[in-house]
Amino acid sequence: MTNRCSGLISILVLSILLLTAMDAPAQSRGGRSASPPPPPTLKREFRGVWVATVNNLDYPKKPTTWPTAQKEEWKNLLKKLKELGFNAVIFQVRPAGDAFYFSEYAPWSEYLTGRQGMPPKPEYDVLQFLIEETHKNGMEFHAWFNPFRATMGLDTSALHPLHVFNRHRNWVVQYGRRFYLNPGIPQVREHVRDVVAEVVSKYDVDGVHFDDYFYPYPIVNEVFPDSLDFRMYGSAYKDLGDWRRSNVDAVVEMVSTSIKEIKPNVYFGVSPFGVWRNKDKDPMGSETRASIGSYDDLYADILGWLRNGWIDYVAPQIYWNIGFAPADYATLQRWWSLHVSDRQLYIGQAAYKVGNDRQEQWNEPGEIGRQINLNRRNRRVNGAVLFRAESVLSDPLGLKDSLRLYFKEPALLPERPELSQGIFSAPALQKVKNQRGKARVIWRPAKQDREKPPAYYVVYRFAGNGAGDMDNPRNIRYISSFNEKSKKFQYIDSSIDEGQTYTYLVTAANRAHTESGASEAAAVTRQNNRVRKYKAPKRSKRRRN
Repeated sequence: MTNRCSGLISILVLSILLLTAMDAPAQSRGGRSASPPPPPTLKREFRGVWVATVNNLDYPKKPTTWPTAQKEEWKNLLKKLKELGFNAVIFQVRPAGDAFYFSEYAPWSEYLTGRQGMPPKPEYDVLQFLIEETHKNGMEFHAWFNPFRATMGLDTSALHPLHVFNRHRNWVVQYGRRFYLNPGIPQVREHVRDVVAEVVSKYDVDGVHFDDYFYPYPIVNEVFPDSLDFRMYGSAYKDLGDWRRSNVDAVVEMVSTSIKEIKPNVYFGVSPFGVWRNKDKDPMGSETRASIGSYDDLYADILGWLRNGWIDYVAPQIYWNIGFAPADYATLQRWWSLHVSDRQLYIGQAAYKVGNDRQEQWNEPGEIGRQINLNRRNRRVNGAVLFRAESVLSDPLGLKDSLRLYFKEPALLPERPELSQGIFSAPALQKVKNQRGKARVIWRPAKQDREKPPAYYVVYRFAGNGAGDMDNPRNIRYISSFNEKSKKFQYIDSSIDEGQTYTYLVTAANRAHTESGASEAAAVTRQNNRVRKYKAPKRSKRRRN
């Protein structure tokens, strides 16, 4: 009896242990979850990716003057990014004193056609095409500028006469193995403002984006050569660092003011180095031990720009893993969320390190997923930007499958209430028709909105007869192209099951991503491989005795 009970107890204990092991997440090296389960998807989330053109890192992979090749490569790149769930691209329009568009301030980029100053043949408006295709995919296009980098090397023999090195040699200084525009010269700051204003005036960009390169990253035993400029222009400052920060401040304020005067709906965002200041230098700083900081070494006072409302979003480049002692991702994400003021916060994430870094955590497939989880648990974080497109699409450690999981449901972009744009009327859902067993949803903008139509539309689908939860992103079926000029719109839903009933409705959105009220709902049923208007089953009449 005792032995039998003892045996039963042993079996029970082993069963419990086995069930516990089955329920526990798979563990990878270091006791970490290799693929942590994602939290509920957010209805609104900025899902951006940097597209670098310098050195042909992301686009185009090879320079060419042939427009067809340029266009097809961009279409294919967008298709791949859209399939993974991205809803915004941050595209490098000014790599190094050159441009991906016709400009009065800079020559055509060598990274586009192979030789600086050479246009595509036949010539066309490259940037307009890039933006229009991005909008066709229902994605935002942010124009990324490197405001002060003039060259990528010291060989200037191939620079076009229109390049700033040749037109304004006294504006340019050598530091390390590159040439830079000198922020201490007032004309340089005006030039940067005008460069940005040209793009904002000519093109339908959604945002203007500066990265982390203001004053260049410090080089050991080398001094940035601006001492004479400090004597000439910095008499009001005792400290060289304060004067340099004032120069960068002036550029950011001038660019911000210019953008708002030209097109108030265009974002202005910055992606600074991930550490503003360490706490040992400033009580407001982060609990980090970074060797440099954006404030002291790049002379970028991000917090000041946020307080003054000069930038609309910040995307700090937190390119370290969770738990990295000198600069922990979790610590920095939380720190930025507490200092972002009322601006939007997107976190820059290091896709380029996945499977390609000495830190063990980057050689585990779950690191980016853990970071996205952390972002979504912080209500002040509005999304993320991954560096960079090719690093994502090369699929290190199955990164694409991770993103398909985390970005499974479509996401609207975060709202921008500060724009105070009018809300459109609910669109008119005309009908849901059968198209070879698929549901063809047809709608028009409201009558009063037809002259100035909505920026885009969102189609919702709910199981059963009746509208459901519009805040649940699982019910978003389709986000239309942006800024499409059409009198009638449609969406064809091919993923409907035989014998099932579905209800559709549509909303209209403005450039601030605020939705209208919902259209009238339309319920349909798929029967005998045809989509028909839903009819409630007839109730059987009871006989009277």
